[in-house]
Amino acid sequence: MKLKKYILLIAILTSFSSCYTRYNTNLIQERKNLPQYEQGVYETYRLRVNDELVMRVMSENKETARLFDGFNGGSAGNNTSAFRIYGDGTIDLPYVSHIPVLGKTLKEAEQIVTDSIISFAPDIKVRLALKTQTFCMIGEAGRGYFPIYKERMNIYQALALAGGMLQSAKMSKVQIVRTTATGTVIKSFDIRTKSIIDSEFYYIYPNDIIYCDVSKRKFWAVDSYFGFTGLISASITFMLSVWNLLDK
Repeated sequence: MKLKKYILLIAILTSFSSCYTRYNTNLIQERKNLPQYEQGVYETYRLRVNDELVMRVMSENKETARLFDGFNGGSAGNNTSAFRIYGDGTIDLPYVSHIPVLGKTLKEAEQIVTDSIISFAPDIKVRLALKTQTFCMIGEAGRGYFPIYKERMNIYQALALAGGMLQSAKMSKVQIVRTTATGTVIKSFDIRTKSIIDSEFYYIYPNDIIYCDVSKRKFWAVDSYFGFTGLISASITFMLSVWNLLDK
């Protein structure tokens, strides 16, 4: 008799452990048993080899403006002329070459380029943007490349842009693959905890790859009322079958 009770108890626990709950899927939770991350410092993106820049040159001097008309890009679209950063850390622009921009922020690079072409007109202004300002999403949160449309874009905004996380995603282990000046790093974190806000995992950088693994619960878990009632019915049927089998 005791054996039957143990078997039924195991069957019940197995059935109910398969359900998705708000603890599994809710974001910005404050539970103490979730990881607690320290606040990080946002670092402005610095240009790297193979980054592609689009440029806009502005001047009141019409002749100067016409010189750069064919190279001006109003946005970082696919049809815009782009200037790639070579292995030596420089870019070649119209009429000026070997401009060092590696490791600079966009604002710093704008000033360097402006100083390089200021001889064309004293009022010349340069604006630069990254053509390669995108991130990649794979796994249980959409797939594809998406634009980083603002500075300090965070992980929640990135996931929303990609369509949001599926309930089948393993939220306790989201990973960001990031290229840095010293090599590629992989950052793993639990996205459910509120402490992720302003931590080192919070902001998205150009060329980041965000990977959301599939949860082990996906095969059995249910996420709707009808799925839940179906699971309960199947569990009861299974328990009755086991009971009858042990009764023989």
